[in-house]
Amino acid sequence: MRYIFKFPDIGEGLDEGTIVEWHVEKGQSIKMGDSLVTMETDKVVTAIPSPKDGVIAAKFGKVGEIIHVGSALVEIEIEGVEGENAVEEANKPDAEVKKIEVVEEEGAGVVGTLEVAGNSIVLSASNEGVQPDISKHVSRKALATPVARAMAKERSIDIDVVKGTGPTGRVTKEDVISFVSTTLQKPVIEESTVEIVPLTQIRKTIAKNMIRSKHNAAHMTVFEEVEISELDRIRKKFRDTLAAEGIKLTYLGFVVKAVALALKNHKTLNSEMDIENGNMIYKKYYNIGIAIDTEKGLVVPVIRNADKLSIREISLQIQMFSDKAREGKLLLDDMKDGTFTITSYGSIGGLFAVPVINYPQAGILGIGRITKKPIVKDDQLIIGLVLPLSLSVDHRIADGGETARFINTIMEYLSDPASILIN
Repeated sequence: MRYIFKFPDIGEGLDEGTIVEWHVEKGQSIKMGDSLVTMETDKVVTAIPSPKDGVIAAKFGKVGEIIHVGSALVEIEIEGVEGENAVEEANKPDAEVKKIEVVEEEGAGVVGTLEVAGNSIVLSASNEGVQPDISKHVSRKALATPVARAMAKERSIDIDVVKGTGPTGRVTKEDVISFVSTTLQKPVIEESTVEIVPLTQIRKTIAKNMIRSKHNAAHMTVFEEVEISELDRIRKKFRDTLAAEGIKLTYLGFVVKAVALALKNHKTLNSEMDIENGNMIYKKYYNIGIAIDTEKGLVVPVIRNADKLSIREISLQIQMFSDKAREGKLLLDDMKDGTFTITSYGSIGGLFAVPVINYPQAGILGIGRITKKPIVKDDQLIIGLVLPLSLSVDHRIADGGETARFINTIMEYLSDPASILIN
């Protein structure tokens, strides 16, 4: 019996992934839980395990190819003919043996199988533990390889009007390229004048999430500056001690703690709006996301229950997440359940910004570049260390007064770090 395992929905709103590495070959025996393929999905790289024991009869997709949720990954022989014999049997030239080909059916979102005998009948993808049934005659919709279908979609081409030259008239990648060059007559761009790089899954997700946030939240941003000379003094006092333990003590650790404590007093900024059910959801846990810059783009791992952690514990988690992010080892669980986000661009450059809310959260705090400035303290003009803050909120949720009170609370904690340490 053949079982077609499709790319599963692994959460976080994912709808596609890129094949990074195959771990199985045709004819290979596998056990439930064995890794089939490594996929780059959303902002992580994850291995997809086998749901069943059996023998790999077919693989769908090559390394670098984009696979959509619901599309076939492998076909597994779960009983009957085993090993390489299953593959040999499927490819025999004998007229009585029907050859199996991969076909993506229009509107189905999955890859089924086509029996070539007479080119007249289609098998739909099998349900779990159920043999596919002959159900209908071949329609006039084009048969196409996944790569060809993806190329046509990217170029806004109706795949049904492209003439296929592959087996049984299937449209191939070469057919789409030929259609573009001969039919559409698009101008050719000199390769020497541009560099064309396919979008990564991370960049696609960032683009999608930014548009989603801008379309669904009413952004409002306030700017402030806080003098942190005392915080800097405390940081330097304990910096070397923690460094001996392999922990880097940064300003960000103090900011994470200050934000978590401030959220406990301003529940509006630790909430989200449920428009469909007409509710506000106020969260009684304080999970702070920290935006980390990587070569592939921003990722946002989450420090859970930050209000209950010490500065030392928060700094250790920041360092751990930074290392995992730059090595591409973050897991989906590392980035779930954030209630508020902090983005720190000051180490690279910039004083103020208008951060985009990590929707559906209610706010995001941006940290700018720390500078020395003349300030007035106790009616005396002195040189102070100033940290710029940019707070964006969803104005549907947080009014101007509550927003100002929230950022003032953060500033109080940062200007008087002893109040952070005793909480």
